[in-house]
Amino acid sequence: MKGSVENTLKTHRVMAEMTQETLAARVGVSRQTINAIEKGKYLPSLELALKLGQAFHVPIETLFHFKEAS
Repeated sequence: MKGSVENTLKTHRVMAEMTQETLAARVGVSRQTINAIEKGKYLPSLELALKLGQAFHVPIETLFHFKEAS
């Protein structure tokens, strides 16, 4: 099964009026990690994905979804 994982992390962060730095501190990673996730260059571990979901009070499926290749 080929495809990619897409995310809405930046949308949620902006709606929450949160900087990358603030979100990073809240979940225990660097700002660069948040930036890489938002740009789709890095897939977070399950633990980090769960922490991100908790930070926005949403299930991880709201932040991350699998898109099958066409």
